[in-house]
Amino acid sequence: MMTQVEIGRGKTGRRAYALDEIGLVPSRRTRDPEEVSIAWQIDAYRFELPVVVAPMDSVVSPATAIAIGRLGGLAPLDLEGLWTRYEDPSPLLEECASLDIEAATRRLQEIYTAPIKEELIGRRIQEIRDAGVTTAVRLSPQRTVQFHKTVIDAGVDIFVIRGTTVSAEHVSSKAEPLNLKQFIYELDVPVIVGGCATYTAALHLMRTGAAGVLVGFGGGASHTTRNVLGVAVPMATAISDVAAARRDYLDESGGRYVHVIADGGMGTSGDIAKAIACGADAVMVGSPLARASEAPGHGFHWGSEAHHPDLPRGRRVEFGTVGTLEQILHGPSSVADGSMNLMGALKRTMASTGYSDIKEFQRVEVVVAPVQR
Repeated sequence: MMTQVEIGRGKTGRRAYALDEIGLVPSRRTRDPEEVSIAWQIDAYRFELPVVVAPMDSVVSPATAIAIGRLGGLAPLDLEGLWTRYEDPSPLLEECASLDIEAATRRLQEIYTAPIKEELIGRRIQEIRDAGVTTAVRLSPQRTVQFHKTVIDAGVDIFVIRGTTVSAEHVSSKAEPLNLKQFIYELDVPVIVGGCATYTAALHLMRTGAAGVLVGFGGGASHTTRNVLGVAVPMATAISDVAAARRDYLDESGGRYVHVIADGGMGTSGDIAKAIACGADAVMVGSPLARASEAPGHGFHWGSEAHHPDLPRGRRVEFGTVGTLEQILHGPSSVADGSMNLMGALKRTMASTGYSDIKEFQRVEVVVAPVQR
């Protein structure tokens, strides 16, 4: 039963929960963490880690995409970022990390005004493909129509269409909107699309033929969407609602399973475990990996929202560096705050609650728990 809370005489709202407001309950059985599988598969592609790295310049370069692939995860390259605008963006990435707080947004806007070069799209994709890892790239819905042929011709494996909010029914009188259903139908590669944060929006995206749906609204550590737009849906509730849409679409479609990928708001290993417990098949994270010594942002983190020319909805955030990509994902950890050995922690959570794989773990009992600071 959904709980409606009276906000005032003329407005009610549903009570929703963030990840830090819930807790996981151990069952009667425990397991050895080494006997737990955290692998998942989307279309023909299997990954040993349920981690998709957020396609942000501060985290994903061709080099880190290859490194993440070799570690068992997936890292889509942002084709609207610096790697497709500049032959060698390394000096600019260093500059982005050295900017004063006051100057950061304006300078980011200037740096990202350089045009996207189609030849660089093909070259970056080829570089990742040549390394032998699954190759994924990201475009916004606005740029997908313009560049999708270049992307497909370059031989990408997985196509990510990601924006703050993506709908299957975008209305515009200025331009022909992207017809997701027709577009996905005509492609020969699996498409992951989002974000969305409600049951209805997710169901419509699933009906377009997407292989995966991103759950989130731009609520990660570097986003200011809530402050700028007032849009906010707590992640525990959003993931659970979209997981319900996946279940109902499975029945509606006669057995077609669409993967749910939680996107944003997961800064620790505990958050990742709780996102999967709420129904996610995998998580899309940025800030935990922005702390890696190999990260292009040099300890700073920002997304495409931070340099929007008219209405920035993000900021450059300093996280510092805690270790290598391998240490952050696989350990060993030298800290007790959930920022390192993310996958070892997930395995231990699943083992402590008695589950052997991701699909089983989605059935774990969850309780509402007071936030502890």
